[in-house]
Amino acid sequence: MAKRDYYEVIGVEKNASKDEIKRAYRKLAIKYHPDKNPGDKVAEEKFKEATEAYEILSDDQKRQIYDQYGFAGLEGMGGGGASGGFSHAFNDFSDLFGDFGGMFENLFGGGSRRRSAEAAGQGASLRYDLEITFQEAVYGTEKQIQFQHNEACEACHGTGGEKGSKRKTCGTCQGTGQIRRSSGFFAIAQPCPTCQGSGSVIDSPCKVCGGNGLQQKRKKVSIKIPAGTDNGKRITIPRQGDAGRNGGPAGDLVVVIHVANHQYYERDGNDLYCAISISLAQATLGAEIYVTALDGNKFKLKIPAGTQNGKLLRLRDEGVPVTGSSRKGDLYIKILVHVPEKLSSKQKSLLEEFAKLEGATDSPQPVSLSSIRF
Repeated sequence: MAKRDYYEVIGVEKNASKDEIKRAYRKLAIKYHPDKNPGDKVAEEKFKEATEAYEILSDDQKRQIYDQYGFAGLEGMGGGGASGGFSHAFNDFSDLFGDFGGMFENLFGGGSRRRSAEAAGQGASLRYDLEITFQEAVYGTEKQIQFQHNEACEACHGTGGEKGSKRKTCGTCQGTGQIRRSSGFFAIAQPCPTCQGSGSVIDSPCKVCGGNGLQQKRKKVSIKIPAGTDNGKRITIPRQGDAGRNGGPAGDLVVVIHVANHQYYERDGNDLYCAISISLAQATLGAEIYVTALDGNKFKLKIPAGTQNGKLLRLRDEGVPVTGSSRKGDLYIKILVHVPEKLSSKQKSLLEEFAKLEGATDSPQPVSLSSIRF
């Protein structure tokens, strides 16, 4: 089953530091802990999701793999499961939570808590990684994507049971919706794996969905990529993720944009950079040349006389559009002066004559290093 994007679960940006991730998780864990929200299945699911996300994002290796390959890269690593995540997330419980306050009493306290059998749960948000071209990112585009997501079962209309079926108390948790795992003197309540924390099970599960109430189906969605979109941008499409349980709201679809490199152009924010090669004569005498722009059109560029190798020429407002604005960045063109390796006899003769007129010397003068950019 698809999962929510881990950064969205924790509520941090993709470039968040480990301390920011820890602080964000601490707030969620205190807010949604099942022992502080008895009978609230939504809070219980959020707590489990946050713990799983923290296990991945707080581990440098797992986080790097997740950023690059998504959930598929974590398969077989032992991460991404709520029960396995508790051991890592609570390695240093006192460091994470500081002052326990009344939490100890709740954690160690017993008591039966019956979960609502009909509680609606929000569907999971899904992540889709979309690669676009450099030009599409700069000028904007519209893409149609296909992905798998869960929809309400057509046979049982999302109830999870056959027609006329009823719910009965779960025999595993005796209706509490929780099982407790102990490690020494420390105990943690977890959702019951049999009833998924609801406290009850259906006596006659739907044959189509197996009592889950959901069916996995393929869906097509059109998404607009605004001009000026940068690599790593996340576009959220509301209510296009997994359907919620028992009529709960659907999750979101989070599209992560990956921009392919360009052969000739690079980008820094909203500025574009490219390089062109000109002849020694053009650099010395100056020239007007035509340069192919990113969109394929040609524009005229004036090369000033005496242009040096490596000089940057700036064209204002010829860069990347600023998203949501009419402004644009600039285009910087680096000049590379081509020095010929082989000369014809006539070229050699002319250059030798030029050298005489120039008064070239075999004893060049030293140049201050502070005036040179290596």
